Order: sequence, then C-alpha cells, then structure tokens
Amino acid sequence: MNSGGAGRTALIYGIAVAGDALATGLMRRGWRVLVADDAPTEAKRALAAGLGTNLVEAPDTEALAELVAAVDIVCPAPGVPETHPVVAAAVAAGTPLRTEIDLAYEFEQQRPGGPRPMLAITGTDGKTTTTLLTAHILEAAGHRASAVGNTDVPLVAALDDDVDVFAVECSSFRLNWLLSFRAEASVWLNLAPDHQNWHTSMASYEAAKARMWAHRRPTDVAIGFADDETVMRNLRAAGGPTRTFAATDADYRIDNGSLVGPSGIIAPVACMTRTLPHDLTNALAAAALVLESGLATAADVQAGLATFHHPPHRIEPLGTIGGVQWFNDSKATSPHAALTAIRGFDRIVLLAGGLNKGLDLA
Repeated sequence: MNSGGAGRTALIYGIAVAGDALATGLMRRGWRVLVADDAPTEAKRALAAGLGTNLVEAPDTEALAELVAAVDIVCPAPGVPETHPVVAAAVAAGTPLRTEIDLAYEFEQQRPGGPRPMLAITGTDGKTTTTLLTAHILEAAGHRASAVGNTDVPLVAALDDDVDVFAVECSSFRLNWLLSFRAEASVWLNLAPDHQNWHTSMASYEAAKARMWAHRRPTDVAIGFADDETVMRNLRAAGGPTRTFAATDADYRIDNGSLVGPSGIIAPVACMTRTLPHDLTNALAAAALVLESGLATAADVQAGLATFHHPPHRIEPLGTIGGVQWFNDSKATSPHAALTAIRGFDRIVLLAGGLNKGLDLA
C-alpha cells in the first residue's frame, strides 16, 4: 500500500508515546494529521499543539463519524481496543485501519539505500526480554541494533536512527490491522489468555498474533514454540521456511547442557547470566532469530548470552531479609506469566494484586 502522504489525512486516535511518534512520522512524510483522545489532559493538548493541530476531545458517535469521513486512514493507538466506536466508524465508512508498525514498515521500504532487516517477536509473555536479548546478540555480532515496537521506542520513531537492524516487539495491539509488515525472521513465543478487555475473544487475540506471518516473503523464516499447540497450528498453516524451539524435541533445544540448533552446539547453558526454565526458551528463541536470519553466528549468541542483563520487574532480585529472598515480578500481568515465574522456584510465597484484564483467575 502506498504510504506517501501528499494530499492525504490521517486520524490518530489516542495521543501518547506511540500516537505522538506516528503523527510526527506521518507529518514528516507529507501527511495532514488529526488527533483525538478519550481522556484529554494538558499534556496531551500540548502534544497536539506541538504537532500543529488541536486535540479533538472525547468525540461522540456523530463527531466520530464526521472525523472518519474527513480522513484517508484511521490509526488507533495501541491502547484503543478493537471494540472502540472509532473502529466501528472506520469499518462502516470503509476507511482503512492502520497500525504504527505497519506504516513504519512501509516508510522503511522507501528508505534511500534500501530497507534494513527486521526481526519480529510476539507472544503472550517473554516478548520484551526476547526482543532485548535479540538486539543484544546482534550488537555482540557487530551490528547497530535497535529494540523497538512494544518497548519504550516505537518503530516509527527509530527509523531515522543510525542502526543496521531492528528487533521489533509485536503486541497483538500492533498486529491487529496489519496490511504490510513482515520480518526476515519472526518468532511466536506462546499464547495464553490475556487482553480480553481489548480483544473481543480469544479467537481475535490469536488471529492478531497470527498476522505477524501473513505477509511473509518466500525466504522469511517463521519460528514457533513447539510446546504450544496453538502456536504450532498457526506455524503449520503459515507455509514457507519454519523452525521450532523448546526445551526438548525441537529444532532449537537444550541438549546435554547446551543450546543446540540444526547446525549443532550454539552455546553452553552455563554461559548464561540466569537459567530459569523460561530464560532457556527465551534464549533459544533469540538464537533461532539471529541464526536463521544469518545476522549472527553461534559465537555471537554465546557472547550475547554471557553479557545480557535482564530488564527490571521480571523476577528481579530485590535482596534477602531474614534468609528470605525477595523478587519483583510485577511485569507478570497475566496468570500465564505468573505461573511461568512460579515454576522457576521450589518454594514460594506469592503476593499478588492488580487489575484484571477480563481473564479467568480461578
């Protein structure tokens, strides 16, 4: 799809980090931008003013229809669910719904000198860690790598950076309306109930994840978690080159104390900075991405694993008091994520709370 903006208008619905970055990226490419938000604040008004436009505040159904009729595309921010009235208004008007990573991918295809490779990561849990680990291994291989997407940096905001390759964390929110985005290699880590306050159903959530593989080229490699039947069903349907990863019985696996792939030993488990069960599968996923894309060697993987620092709030050690070790796992925002962490310990006392996202907590 042509993403050139001359004479075209986009509606950005939801103005925060991703919305602001996308609006800026569109305007730099000749688009006119309208901005709306359901929860206006002075900070959001200031962002809109910085873009040279006014913030449309909590528009009603009639105002939404008028906004959508006045634009060529509607770009819901990641926090705007598929049940939102702006989505229904766009569908009713036949106005394309576009996501930040999709438009950013199209912008990158028009880059002088050609597009840079992208590696993509999705799943219910482990996305951020695997994305950061992938970028770290790429840097160990001598690349200038950027971890983007559902991290703190939207892909569109990184396009002007002096980098060689992107590791793109793809949430279902960013995948939901893809028309173009693809990656040289992409991995689906797992699927478990989550974000049911955003999606209309688990089927919708799964379908959004599967769109990561919808626009693959014949040489693009799809990688799936062999122990997740939903992931494997979608991997089998994806066609083209595929690989699997899991602790055992997969193309990328743990064997005799080492990470092993189709070409043999990649790295000893002992080189890793942490070796909980999900650390091993995340490492296998990252290794598969960089090796299948041809962007790194086994030696690079080992160097990256040996120097990787895990991001905060993910089984983060806080200290020991009275012989009791304390960990912060506040990024475990679903039962699946919490159970993954719990399985890494022999004995545990769990302190839990937070906001339910439409999930069964029984």
